[in-house]
Amino acid sequence: MSKHLYKKYFFLWLMSLSSLTVFAQDTIPQKLKLLFVGDIMGHKPQIKSAEITPNKMYDYLPCFQYVRPIIEQADFAVGNLEVTLPGKAPYQGYPRFRSPDELAVALRNSGFDMLVTANNHSNDSGKKGVIHTLEVLQENGFYHTGTFKNQVNRDLYYPLIVYRNGFKLAFLNYTYDTNGLKTQAPTVVNLIEPTQIQKDIQAAQKMKPDAIIVLMHWGLEYRLKESPVQKKLAKQIFAWGADLVIGSHPHVVEPIRTMQVPQKDGSTKEVLVTYSLGNFISNQNKPNTDGGLVFEISLEKDPISKKVKLGEHHFIPIWRYIHKDKVGKRTYHALPIAAFEHGDYDLGMSEKDKKEMKKYAQHVRKLLAESDSTERKITLTELKLSSATPVQKTESK
Repeated sequence: MSKHLYKKYFFLWLMSLSSLTVFAQDTIPQKLKLLFVGDIMGHKPQIKSAEITPNKMYDYLPCFQYVRPIIEQADFAVGNLEVTLPGKAPYQGYPRFRSPDELAVALRNSGFDMLVTANNHSNDSGKKGVIHTLEVLQENGFYHTGTFKNQVNRDLYYPLIVYRNGFKLAFLNYTYDTNGLKTQAPTVVNLIEPTQIQKDIQAAQKMKPDAIIVLMHWGLEYRLKESPVQKKLAKQIFAWGADLVIGSHPHVVEPIRTMQVPQKDGSTKEVLVTYSLGNFISNQNKPNTDGGLVFEISLEKDPISKKVKLGEHHFIPIWRYIHKDKVGKRTYHALPIAAFEHGDYDLGMSEKDKKEMKKYAQHVRKLLAESDSTERKITLTELKLSSATPVQKTESK
């Protein structure tokens, strides 16, 4: 074979390899990893624990230091902000939540991309609180939806459309009530009104998103099973065209369910609802309120048909640990239980704390044993921790 022919065939061989590589890449589904957490609360002891100087500076970053590596793994992380940010003291907890702006700063620095604001505490600090909360979220680079400064803003920015890594997502958010506190004009709080939800989903469909995600503040507080009302409404929301429903409000974990929804072309589409993710961070002490779930789910887009389906999904049990130093100073932590339940990393937990964490873990795992999702067990390595680098040893009382 001549040198010229050899070069020609070698070139054609390289081109064929290149074509095969491109073809292989074109058949690999695009993936987007979403992450959701439950209620982000702000009880008075939490505010006090974050206080650096009286009524002036606050630091909430330690609350999320052990979950930050998990949140940062997601392409898009969403939480339910169940407080208002009024912008000035006095700050307070239940029954009308008013937290410092620094809470939002810490959540953003911990990896959250979006906070939803329609819940029964949306109006806790009045019209000014609704508006200032939205301004703080905007200033810190959050996507947000559920409450609005006025109807014009709702008309312009709802449903919320988010573009991320080649995916177009539509988000909607509603609450069952505002604890009897009237929404003051011109602000708007999205309430659960089935007719309006259907209209909003239809509006979202016209925007042709890859997925429609509805975040619902609903259900019965402290109930471990979804209510008939939740079941009925979830089925309606899916029939109207949603792909994913994420629930909050009961302050306890409720089941995770998948369903098959008939489509116009005769096929079926798998959808999923988390009825309640429980508490992400709080000071509640009623049974089963001392924790919640981080829920992870991937969306997969076919590179040829461009159709999107639900991919892998997992839950990560979270426990609220209140650390006390030698002088009694409290620090609240959201802990991924699996990484700490075997005692390989010294958090300074008392035996009582360890017992309570294990009790909560047992409860959640038993509750979700028959749910349509599985646990992802987090390791110390994933959190960039090891038994060789423990925190300062102190006694939790």
